[in-house]
Amino acid sequence: MIPALIVACYIPWEYAHVLATVIFVLAAITDWLDGYLARKLGLTSNFGAFLDPVADKLIVATALILLVQAHPTVLNTLATIVIISREITISALREWLASLQLRNVVAVSWIGKVKTTMQMIAIALMLYEAPLLGLPISTMQLGQWCLFIAAILTLWSMFIYLRAAWPILKEST
Repeated sequence: MIPALIVACYIPWEYAHVLATVIFVLAAITDWLDGYLARKLGLTSNFGAFLDPVADKLIVATALILLVQAHPTVLNTLATIVIISREITISALREWLASLQLRNVVAVSWIGKVKTTMQMIAIALMLYEAPLLGLPISTMQLGQWCLFIAAILTLWSMFIYLRAAWPILKEST
């Protein structure tokens, strides 16, 4: 879906923003459904457990970069840097812990799920960038607020993960 999202963001078509939003939302929904069904039906695999979060991070990072290019504000840029930096940091932490056979030390928390949901909503709203049901606010403005909240949740969840791993990090130095 990433190449399709990129094309949708660059094609000179009046409804390209709608297409980009549909592509992103479709990717988010099918990702959630895939994970839900895999857990519910017991069809999980080590490869799927590895690949699913990588795919999530790639489409989110791609969408955020496209949005910063289209709307280069300080807040959009800072939120994007925070979100991408956290993902790289926590991915590296998880990989390192897995190499020590301590994969479950840094498990997914509820705040991480809320953060991801807020990111998806923010990105979808910002991609759509249209008036919101005749209200004096656009989906872009609402999306930017959601992105700012997602960045705060991102820092909070990173703190939780680092705090959980701190005893091992401290012991390893």
